[in-house]
Amino acid sequence: MSVGSRSRPSTHESQIGVAVESEEIHQELVSQVESTHAEVRTLVRTEHAQAQTGQAETQDEEESASTDLIREFDADLHIIVDPGCRIAIDRFHPNIRDEVKRAYLLKGPTQPRGHAFPKKNRRCFRAAWFDDYDWLEYSVLKGVAYCFYCFLFRREAEHEKFGHDVFSKTGYDNWKNAANRGFPEHCRAVYGCHNKARKCADDFSNQRTSISRKIESNTIDYEKRYKVRVTAALDIARFLIAQGHAFRGHDESATSLNKGNFLEMLDWYKKRNNEVRAAFDDWCPKNAKMTSPEIQKALTESCAKEISKVIKDEIGDNLFSVLIDESRDISIAEQMVVIVRFVNKDGMVVERFLGLKHMLAKYGLSIARLRGQGYDGASNMRGEFNGLQKQIRDENPYAFYVHCFAHQLQLVIVSVTSSCSSFDDFFNYVSLIVTSASSSCKRKDKLNATHQEEILKKLETGEIFSGKGKHQRTNLVRPGETRWGSHLTTLARIETMWNSVVKVLSMIHEDERNTSRAGGLVRKMESFSFVLNMKLMLKVLRITNELSQLLQRKDQNIVQAMSLLVDVKTRLMSLRNEGWEPLLHEVKSFCTKKKIPIPNMDDSIPRWRRSRLDGNLITQEHHYRVDTFLAAIDAIITEMDHRFNEVSSELLVFFSYFSDLDRSNIRDPLEKFILHRRRVEQFKACHDFGSLAIQMVKSERDIAFPIVYHLIKLGLLLPVATATVERAFSAMNIIKTYLRNKMSDEWLNDLILCYIEKEIFRGLDESEVRKTFQASKNRAIDLPRPPRRPRHD
Repeated sequence: MSVGSRSRPSTHESQIGVAVESEEIHQELVSQVESTHAEVRTLVRTEHAQAQTGQAETQDEEESASTDLIREFDADLHIIVDPGCRIAIDRFHPNIRDEVKRAYLLKGPTQPRGHAFPKKNRRCFRAAWFDDYDWLEYSVLKGVAYCFYCFLFRREAEHEKFGHDVFSKTGYDNWKNAANRGFPEHCRAVYGCHNKARKCADDFSNQRTSISRKIESNTIDYEKRYKVRVTAALDIARFLIAQGHAFRGHDESATSLNKGNFLEMLDWYKKRNNEVRAAFDDWCPKNAKMTSPEIQKALTESCAKEISKVIKDEIGDNLFSVLIDESRDISIAEQMVVIVRFVNKDGMVVERFLGLKHMLAKYGLSIARLRGQGYDGASNMRGEFNGLQKQIRDENPYAFYVHCFAHQLQLVIVSVTSSCSSFDDFFNYVSLIVTSASSSCKRKDKLNATHQEEILKKLETGEIFSGKGKHQRTNLVRPGETRWGSHLTTLARIETMWNSVVKVLSMIHEDERNTSRAGGLVRKMESFSFVLNMKLMLKVLRITNELSQLLQRKDQNIVQAMSLLVDVKTRLMSLRNEGWEPLLHEVKSFCTKKKIPIPNMDDSIPRWRRSRLDGNLITQEHHYRVDTFLAAIDAIITEMDHRFNEVSSELLVFFSYFSDLDRSNIRDPLEKFILHRRRVEQFKACHDFGSLAIQMVKSERDIAFPIVYHLIKLGLLLPVATATVERAFSAMNIIKTYLRNKMSDEWLNDLILCYIEKEIFRGLDESEVRKTFQASKNRAIDLPRPPRRPRHD
């Protein structure tokens, strides 16, 4: 074979070579595909791991976000009046967002019309804009405007549209372009975010438009029976609230003989009204019986909300003062009562109960409008460094603090015991006499029987005369530790029942097997010093008690109170200068009548609680006249001058604070008004600030003399005494009793508000209360629509 033939392979060999080559290529492709699959599988695993990691991170973020949501709604805590400090709606859990929105819709937008709006770039917010835009809100703390409906029903996807984020989150403060561009463009677009939010608010408020309502359509008769049930439950609740009675019973089952006041009155109502019986028994679904405790509380809360609306409208933009005090209820829980004092549109001084906590923000009352604050003088209230009055004065220097005049008067009387040790012993013996003579039922019966015999003897001898309301059955009264007015009643009863008290104490001394102090008390009573102290304190307490009663009137003003204090000090000075001889004659007559020995006034005795060995002797007359009579009256007068002269000087400082009045321009309007008052016949019957303010409003002189009327209002609204707060505590003791000591603070607050403000409570419109009750929650049934008005062609 030649060389050329060797170089060319045969056909068979070539086929074998091609096959081997193709197999090698195939194996290479297979290896490449396998490597590609491995890379793909690795990539998929990596992406899957990353996806799982991202999903886990997203889930963790969602879980952390869900844990940050507010899950329990508290209206007092979460419903914030100032729109600049509110919690965003998306911060609440979706299950309670409807409840939050409903609470805000019931409250309405915050529109502080009487606020002194600050200027920014020589421009300021105008209260007239509230009338043009009912959705507009103003933040007093931040000084910016917001949209009420956008805050409640904004949509996150539309945040980029004009005005939405500004009016719902950051706030609007471009007052120069507010009326021309800012406010109109915010609500101009028909399909804009504002109108959509407002449409959502209207649909949310109208329960008939909800999906559940469209599925469960009720007939007109069904709704009418529901209205009958709500009205009957409301009538019963209003009666129980007005009388301060309990609602529930210990056993409210169907077989119980006493199911509680509410259910028992409902059964009584059904027996006498067939329509009510049919609405409750024949056509009543189980989810709308209107008898559960939650319904009872909701009805009371609706009444309280309506009363709050009336009080808020009554206060309006007026200046006001607050009276605050604290006390423990039956469950040993500290309760703080807040009373607001203001001058209404008729010129009358009004004091209204706000609630059992600091509720100025709830009523939309700004601290800037506060002009007075009255407390009882406790350190946590009147403290000069950390007290409540100091904290309020830091925010508003015009909020003048007045220490309760009635409380100061009690402190003046207490000063007698600290200045005269003989009176300290005297009141200790008085407490022992009352305790010993009436500490048991047997002793009280003896005292009453002996006193009745004494009255019959005096009637027979002609010493006293019978008449309507005279010589009623009475008993000794324990003197109170905080109310020194009760000491007057105690001393007056001892004087009236003198013979009976002495006889009962003697009988107690004889009947007791062991030695008792009753005999010593008889000896103490039948002494000249005891009678003198009793007669003197009766005179002093009668003078101060009249002032105390006048100070506790709701319509009392501080100008008249200062005038009454001058009268009391004048009477005390008259008693000091001219009262010793009449008092001594009265004491001697009483001692002669009761056979009590009268000491010789010229005899020498040691000073009170001093030894004769000291040689410091004085006469009886000097002891009783100087060390007892003059010392007691001088202590009272000195203490009154110290306490109430301080108030007078602070009042002058208070009136000098008012920068809104140009003091240089006050004299001329005052002189004009004085001449006008002397000339006009209507003002001649006005003898105090209260009647003068009322007459000025009636004759429209408040418009003619605005500065004078403003000054009169400042004098009227300053608090005088915290008697209204004490009355609120008395109402609390009536409502929250030993058997009702577990009621919540919200339930107690609603009951006390309705109970104290009975005048407003009785005048509430029943239909408005029903509407408030219906809107407070998504009810199972709707109230029937009011009938349409007939057309007049």
